Amino acid sequence: MTDAARARKLADRIQQIVAEMLERRIKDPRLGFVTVTDTRLTNDLRDATVFYTVMGSEGERADTAAALSSARGLIRSEVGKQTGLRHTPTLSFVQDDVQENVRHIEDLLERARAADAAVAEAAAGAAPAGDPDPYRQPRDEDAEPDGEASDDDLAESEHRGDGEAGYSAS
Repeated sequence: MTDAARARKLADRIQQIVAEMLERRIKDPRLGFVTVTDTRLTNDLRDATVFYTVMGSEGERADTAAALSSARGLIRSEVGKQTGLRHTPTLSFVQDDVQENVRHIEDLLERARAADAAVAEAAAGAAPAGDPDPYRQPRDEDAEPDGEASDDDLAESEHRGDGEAGYSAS
C-alpha cells in the first residue's frame, strides 16, 4: 500500500498521459470530442478509473466508449512506459455525467427562481396579517400598565362627572 498523496500524484500523471494519447496518438474515427475529467487510482496502484466526457449525441458517446475500449491496451502500455511502475494499473473508462448533472441543477435553479418570482408577485400588495409592529416596545417608567387609570385620569373624570374612572356617582 502506498500513501494517498502518491496515488493522487500518479493519478494526475495518468490523466495527463491518457489525455495526450487521445489527442495525439489514437486515430480511431469513432473517437469523438473527448475530455478526460478525472482519474482515480486505488491505493495499491493496481486499478485506475479514467472519467471522461463526450460532446455529442448518444450514438457518438457509444462510439467513443467502443473506441476507448479497443485502445485500452495501447494506452495502458504507454502509461506503463511513462510512469515506470512495477505493475502497470489496469485502466477502466467511465463516462462522467457532469454535463447532465449541471443541466439538471440549472433546471432546478430555474424552477426555484420561477417559484420565488410567483411568491414575490403574490406578496406585492399584501399587508402583514398581524400588527404592523409585532415586537414589544420598551415601556416608559412613568407610563401606567394598560387597564389602570392614573390619578390624573381619575381627577379629570370626577371633575367632568362622568364616573368612568371606576367610581360611581351615587
